[in-house]
Amino acid sequence: MGRKKLEIKRIEKNSSRQVTFCKRRNGLIEKARQLSVLCDASVGLLVVSASDKLYSFSSGDKLETILARYGKKHADDLKALDLQSKALNYSSHHELLELVESKLVESIVDVGVDSLVELEDHLETALSVTRARKAELMLKLVESLKEKEKLLTEENQVLASQIEKHLVGAEADNMEMSFGQISDINLPVTLPLLN
Repeated sequence: MGRKKLEIKRIEKNSSRQVTFCKRRNGLIEKARQLSVLCDASVGLLVVSASDKLYSFSSGDKLETILARYGKKHADDLKALDLQSKALNYSSHHELLELVESKLVESIVDVGVDSLVELEDHLETALSVTRARKAELMLKLVESLKEKEKLLTEENQVLASQIEKHLVGAEADNMEMSFGQISDINLPVTLPLLN
């Protein structure tokens, strides 16, 4: 007799929910321990119960060390997400230029420090978003160019082997061909080999 399949939904009975939480938490901690031992990995686990009790597990390193490593590793991702969220809150490039013009040109005397600081934040965020988008586009372009280079290199290798076969076949027939005659062979036209 097998176990009955448990439907994944919130357990209504409070005592049953607490028992299930304790059993599954302990099972999760045991799996984390096994993963750290078997794979020699640094594992950190945080569990917060519904009653705001904190349970933690860490293997080898302290949990703070693991979290700090995670933070350093994903700082760029978090920065990019922060920039994206800020970009959604700020105006478009055209609207930003209009804002600068209205703040600086029309009321140069009445501009306060707070409005200039706010304007500077707008400009810095717009600049950061622009640089991030530029870097993203450049990386995509580099990847596509690498793919093109790979395809062209493969094509040139195929063509070089075809020319070699033609030359070997010509030698077998005791025909001597000059370089000009080799170019008369009907081979497909391709791009030159990339350096």
